[in-house]
Amino acid sequence: MFIMMKKFKEYLPNQPFLFPPSLNDWLPKDHPAHFIDEVVECLDLSAIYNEYGRKGQPPYNPAMMVKVFLYALSKGIQSSRKIEKALYDDVALRYLSGNQQPDHWTISEFRRRHHQALGDLFIQSIKLAQKAGLVKLNHVSVDGTKIKANASKHSAMSYARMQTEEIRLSQEIERLFKEMARNDKEEDRLYGQRLGDELPEQLSTVEKRLEAIKKAKAELEAEARQRQEQLQKEQEAKPKKKHTRKRKKKQITGEPDPKAQKNFTDPESKIMLSSEKAFIQGYNAQAAVDAKHQIIVAADVTDQPNDKNQLIGQIDQAKENTGYYPREASADAGYYSEDNVKYLLKKQIEAYVPPEKIKHSEWRDMKFTFRGRIPCDISIKDLMRRKLRTKHGRKRYKLRQQTVEPVFGVIKEQFGLRQFLLRGRAKVRSMWRLTCAVFNMMKLYRAKVDLKALTATT
Repeated sequence: MFIMMKKFKEYLPNQPFLFPPSLNDWLPKDHPAHFIDEVVECLDLSAIYNEYGRKGQPPYNPAMMVKVFLYALSKGIQSSRKIEKALYDDVALRYLSGNQQPDHWTISEFRRRHHQALGDLFIQSIKLAQKAGLVKLNHVSVDGTKIKANASKHSAMSYARMQTEEIRLSQEIERLFKEMARNDKEEDRLYGQRLGDELPEQLSTVEKRLEAIKKAKAELEAEARQRQEQLQKEQEAKPKKKHTRKRKKKQITGEPDPKAQKNFTDPESKIMLSSEKAFIQGYNAQAAVDAKHQIIVAADVTDQPNDKNQLIGQIDQAKENTGYYPREASADAGYYSEDNVKYLLKKQIEAYVPPEKIKHSEWRDMKFTFRGRIPCDISIKDLMRRKLRTKHGRKRYKLRQQTVEPVFGVIKEQFGLRQFLLRGRAKVRSMWRLTCAVFNMMKLYRAKVDLKALTATT
């Protein structure tokens, strides 16, 4: 019986190339790696180049390292070891690195050494988006998300526990020294004089723990004194009012709250309640997003779990980064305070910040009861309530759900940023801003912005 064989294309994986291969030909013309290559050539990397002297072995080219970092972050590759592996496995990273493979230590050290300059690329990404016409500032939404620190919440200790442990460890050290003295006398009696001046391992460990606890305890006490001074200034600045009855003044003390905690791995991180309703050791990452094309125009990181004190900073940073204040600003109830709303109104920004949390079910069943002009003597809180119970107010506030919340979704799910790898607020802030810069660059890529034409006009 005759069986007709289908003809297949030749498959010769071990066939040597007649001409040297070009990695550029192995990627489609519209591949994001080409865009990353172009956009980095448009960036000012002088802050990184200026860190290198003329002596020593030639380091890897900073432009190449930045390209590798940006592309790796866009693909959710965060750790230096995974980037090292991807430099062998990923054709796009081979193309961007020029087929060079720096090891994970070099990658990690570059990120640590230049973290501030890498974070400042965020501002350049905003400028590029602004020149491309993707930043309109008609409406800006502000929100925050909790991201885990490179530390466990189990390595934190409360101030009350520190006081107890300090006493216990001091007593333990005193007991060990007495035991050492007794052992020395006994050994001298048996073996004569000896040098034996080294500390036992147990005593060294206890001393280190005590030293760490004393340092953390001192930091909490310094923070408490700083809060005391700030509260005193605020109370002195308030105008004195006459009251018919005497009110008990709030007692100001410089002592830390017994429940105040400090983490020994990353002391600047704090225990916070995440959006998943779980307590994490982390930071509060903030972002202000332009509603038109979802360009992040401001980004910062704070160790304060509460968002109330972050709104003004985000709006001011948006103005600093773009040169203009937005026409409208929205934020959830966590950002509401009369001072915040008054500040926005002072800057002629239309505010949409609810005084109370509004459930999604309430949004669906909300009745629009307010019509006509707003009374002149209305309070700030009632003004916000009234504004959000109008059809126009509901429509403008709803932009927040489709502006800033999807941005956090992309950063956490697609970029894989669920935990910071560096420690300390300054380094964490830089990595957050770098991630936001990558997000903006991917928006430029999807908008098919012609970078050559864009930079040729400047």
